[in-house]
Amino acid sequence: MTGPTRRSLIAAAPMLGLAGGARADGATVLPLWPGAAPGGGTVTVTEAVVERPRSPGGLRDRIIKGVREPTLTVFEPTRPNGASLLMTPGGGYKWVVMDKEGYECATRFAAAGVTVYVASYRLPGDGWDAGPAVALQDAQRALRLVRARAAAKGLDPARVGVMGFSAGGHVAGCLSLMWDRPTYGAVDTIDALSARPDSTVLVYPVATMSLPFAHPGSRERMFGPSPTPGQERAWSLEANARPDAPPTFLLHAADDTAVPVENSLRLHDALRAAKVATELHVFEEGGHGFGLRFATDKPVEAWPDLVLAWWRRRGFV
Repeated sequence: MTGPTRRSLIAAAPMLGLAGGARADGATVLPLWPGAAPGGGTVTVTEAVVERPRSPGGLRDRIIKGVREPTLTVFEPTRPNGASLLMTPGGGYKWVVMDKEGYECATRFAAAGVTVYVASYRLPGDGWDAGPAVALQDAQRALRLVRARAAAKGLDPARVGVMGFSAGGHVAGCLSLMWDRPTYGAVDTIDALSARPDSTVLVYPVATMSLPFAHPGSRERMFGPSPTPGQERAWSLEANARPDAPPTFLLHAADDTAVPVENSLRLHDALRAAKVATELHVFEEGGHGFGLRFATDKPVEAWPDLVLAWWRRRGFV
């Protein structure tokens, strides 16, 4: 599937994005922006959905490369509990992993009553004018769109959370700590809404942009091969912890060799120092990128239930 085909799926969506076209599997797809995404005058990448070899068990593994038309794919629960969740999959800022860290996890939380929106977002190495802020642009717009849709559908606009995986955890973490950083001019009335999440869950997140614990690929795609100390600090989550950040749940595996566990440990310490309500779970094994499909029979298999229990204690679900 290519970009034009994706556009044909969502072309009928109204300008305010409170409804959308349907995917072949029945899920609703919303365009993130009412027109072209901002700052793309010199972008030349071609958006494409790539089907990678299926994992053991025959599960699909699709990625989106060169995102030009960011979207939200909506997973509606049978019995909504009023909470909404923006989900940002990983992909090392090289692509967006839609099945393993998106649709599968969305299905799990929708079964618990949460209305879930899986985001495809633009990538900082693709030439957008916003540079390293381009994914944050999309995340801010997405959270506002989810909040507007919650109000329109009778859900609670004060219970809109975010969950991010790996580099998508960096996107979600930036949204949680930089929701009020100006990244684009308002395009409609939705942009008058707050982009602050009410709850944040970061799953093996890319958090720091400083060596030695930064994820090299994410860091280079954000800034190029030689980032300045100022760039590193501006986009390291632990350097941006603030007292008004939303309650945050962190989980990581100690044997993660792709994104070291120190990413979550340092962010946890920074959030605690800022007096943000924070819960951290470090599992002995699990590696990186386990999602749901690679968590079976490992300690990390418990993570969705731990998140749901944390949400219940906080009155989110």
